[in-house]
Parts: sequence; structure tokens; C-alpha cells
Amino acid sequence: MNLWKSFRLPVASLKECWVNKLDLPKFQPENPIKILVLYGSLRQRSFSRLLAYEFARLLEKMGADVRVYDPTGLPLKDDVNDTHEKVVELRQLSEWSEGQVWCSPEQHGQITGVFKTQIDWIPLSIGSVRPTQGRTLAVAQVNGGSQSFNAVNTLRVLGRWMRMFTIPNQSSIPKAWTEFDENDRLKMSGYRDRVIDVAEELAKITVIMRPHADHLIDRYSERKEKAANDGKLLSQGEKEELTKKD
Repeated sequence: MNLWKSFRLPVASLKECWVNKLDLPKFQPENPIKILVLYGSLRQRSFSRLLAYEFARLLEKMGADVRVYDPTGLPLKDDVNDTHEKVVELRQLSEWSEGQVWCSPEQHGQITGVFKTQIDWIPLSIGSVRPTQGRTLAVAQVNGGSQSFNAVNTLRVLGRWMRMFTIPNQSSIPKAWTEFDENDRLKMSGYRDRVIDVAEELAKITVIMRPHADHLIDRYSERKEKAANDGKLLSQGEKEELTKKD
């Protein structure tokens, strides 16, 4: 099984899947938008992963090519592990994507370390490539208790720093352990309706932005930097080395 497609259900379950019963728009099946989904927990029954899977199913239903990254085995950010297979995989998936969904639990009023580690490993530039700049972004969170918006607010701040276009809508699910059934599927509720709305809005905005993406992320400062460095955008480490030489 393709681990990036682990959200897909067994064929026997498809007929009863609530996603397949929805009246959803279909976007460019001949040239699907590319969506990366990240979640922030390694628990065996991780509600952020279950919510991420629901987002993935909805987006795939609308014609997107969706990949879900499994953070199991991703090391903490340091100076020596950028060749680690999980780091390379994450960076390649981010470069591949045109839009992303970020889903974190809220823990102690904030996103989890598992989620932050994933963002820490995605630099603003890899060579002359920006792995997040110009991508669309949808944010969501799950809560163990009452509804809160601390995690999604933090995800929005991170998205802005990563130079992404975060859509206006968002999802926050309180008491997540009561909102998923015994089959780990999201129950019918207003919270589920909001998840559907967020997924649809992300797909629509990604499709709208796609033809203009290169123009929207064309920046004077980066053209200047490339002109001075043989067409290459410098990493922070390379900039620090140049400063030392000067």
C-alpha cells in the first residue's frame, strides 16, 4: 500500500462512506491539484490523524491528488540530520504540493511538538526552490476538551511566516473523542459540515490561484538575490557564511 494514500478505505467500505454521498464539485480531474496533508500526533488513535484522513478523502473526492505525510520517525530539528530519509521525504512532498492542510491537536494551549518539528524541517528555501511559498493552506485542530482556537491561530502565524496563502475558513473540533465513531469516522454534525466547507474552500482557492502562482510569488528581493548568486536563492546558512567573509 502507498503510505501516502493510507487514508483510503477498503473497497468494501466505499459504498457506505459518507464522503461518497456528498454533492461536491469536481475540479480538473485531468490535471489534479496537489495537496499535502500534515497532522500532529503519534498516538495509536490520533484524532488529528483521523481528521487529516477525512480532509484527504474529501479533497480526493473533489479530484485532488492527495498525499498524507506520516511523521513517525522524523527526528528533532538539528544541524546534521537534513539527509535523514523522513526529512528528505517531507521536503520533497512540500515542494511537490500546490496546497496543504495542517491539522494539529491543541496541547497546553498550543500546537504539539510533533507538528512543530515538521514545520521546523521545512526551510524557506532549498537551493533556488521555495518549498512553501505561494502554496495555499487550510488549518484545523482537534481538542481534548472545550472548543479553542489557539492551535489554528498559531498555524496561521506559521503559514504567514512560511509565505503561504491561508484560506479564511478553518476547523476546530472540541471533545474530539466524542466526534469520531467506532470506525474512526467523523460523525454527522455541524463540525463535520465545517470540515467539508474548509476542504471545498481550499480546493476552490487552489484552483483559482494555480494559473497565477508564479506571478504572485515573483518578488523583487528574490530576483535581486538570484541575479547576484548565479540564479540561486541562498539558504540562511549560506547567507551567514557570506556575512563572515565580508
